[in-house]
Amino acid sequence: MYKLENRLLRDIMTRGVVTVAVTAKVRDIASLLSKQGLSGVAVIGNDGVAVGVISDMDILKVIGKDNWENITAESIMTSNIQIIRPMCTIGEAAKIMREKAIHRLLVFSEHGVGASHRPIGIVSASDIVREAARENSS
Repeated sequence: MYKLENRLLRDIMTRGVVTVAVTAKVRDIASLLSKQGLSGVAVIGNDGVAVGVISDMDILKVIGKDNWENITAESIMTSNIQIIRPMCTIGEAAKIMREKAIHRLLVFSEHGVGASHRPIGIVSASDIVREAARENSS
C-alpha cells in the first residue's frame, strides 16, 4: 500500500461536485448545504465554468447583515479557486491547503480529457484527515 501522502486524489475525492449559479441567493445556498450535508459548493458562471467556491464559513460571515438572505453567491464566493488534478497526490493537496490556508480544492480533469474547465470532484481537508485516520487504524 502507498504511503498516505503518495496516494492519488482520484481515490479519495468526492465525485459529482454540487454547484450553484453566481446569482444564487445565500438563503438558498444555506438550505442546499444543510439538505445535502455539505460544507461547501462550487460556483458556476453563466458559461458553465467554475468561477468560485462558497463554504459554510463564507455564509456565516454574512448572516445578520442587512438583507443577508438575498446576497448573491457572486458577492460572497472565494474567486481565487485552487485547482488540482485527480492524478495529484494527497501530499500535494495537503501542501496547497496549508500554504493557501484553504479547506477545499476543486478537482478538474486532466488537460485534454473531457471538459477540463469544469470540476469533476472536490477534496476537502476533512477528506484527507479521514484518510489519515483510516490508514492509521489499519
